[in-house]
Amino acid sequence: MQLLHPLAISIGILGALAAWLTLGPLADLGLQLWAIFVAWGAFYHTGGSAGAIQKNTGALIFGSVIAWIVLIGVTTLAGSLGVPVAAFICVGLGAAAVVLAAKIPLFATIPASVYGFACVASYAMQSNKLGNLYDLSLVDNPLLNIVAALLIGTILGFLSETIGAAMAKSEETSVA
Repeated sequence: MQLLHPLAISIGILGALAAWLTLGPLADLGLQLWAIFVAWGAFYHTGGSAGAIQKNTGALIFGSVIAWIVLIGVTTLAGSLGVPVAAFICVGLGAAAVVLAAKIPLFATIPASVYGFACVASYAMQSNKLGNLYDLSLVDNPLLNIVAALLIGTILGFLSETIGAAMAKSEETSVA
């Protein structure tokens, strides 16, 4: 069996399960399904192997933390500089930090850092969570919420690859 078919099955089932859990039994946690899928995509974008976990996890979290710091900077400086100028300064510094940090192997996957950054910034701004940057609640703090979702997505990526590969190998051995 081609790997594509087992992957379609494993990703389809795990994706459906993720949707059901985040929108059903675990809905009170407020986990963002779209962020889970962003990390899942990042896993496959960097090879879809155990190595992809290492390539992505540190960078996803790093980008998320940088976005959180940028949001703190923007909300702090907005009163004196205005939002556009505060965002200009803080986002510029944050984006530069993401790229410069790529010299550190743990943060070397710049796209994953950008995905993490984008997820935290998007969630905070579009869900009106800018006032919750210091909350210790998974539901309310955009950093905690998105990092949890990104970690879940990375794990689901690894599981889908592992299950898909096992299904393909099982089919090969039963045919031979």
